[in-house]
Amino acid sequence: MAFSGLGGGGQPHTTPMAEINTTPLVDVMLVLLIIFMITAPLLAHKIKIDLPQASTIPLEEKPDTIVIALLPDGTMFLNDVRMDRETMVRRLASEAQRKPQPELHLHVDRTTQFQVLASIMADAQNAGMVKVGIATEPLKNVEQK
Repeated sequence: MAFSGLGGGGQPHTTPMAEINTTPLVDVMLVLLIIFMITAPLLAHKIKIDLPQASTIPLEEKPDTIVIALLPDGTMFLNDVRMDRETMVRRLASEAQRKPQPELHLHVDRTTQFQVLASIMADAQNAGMVKVGIATEPLKNVEQK
């Protein structure tokens, strides 16, 4: 037997026991088998998730930018080209028809009266411009012309 410490005649063995005791190994393996048999179906539980669908619609390109610079003396520049008010309104009306509509940036000197700026913004709105913004940094190259 594997656990017999005595040899024949009641004398102890002088050689070490060379047999492996597999009973604890089999016990551990059976416990692990039972644990995995119970937990495996629980891990395979599916959860429904609504994932977003990818679209193949191409993104719109960023529209161009139209820059109107207004100097304190009333001089107006449209994209660095000096223009009078009537020509500028006609040009804004034609630009408002483009798809996508360009953005309008107003660069105004800080000493310019608000009434002049308000009239330019009203002209842009009447021309059909939707995206109008006032720039906070003055243009350096327009003031030198």
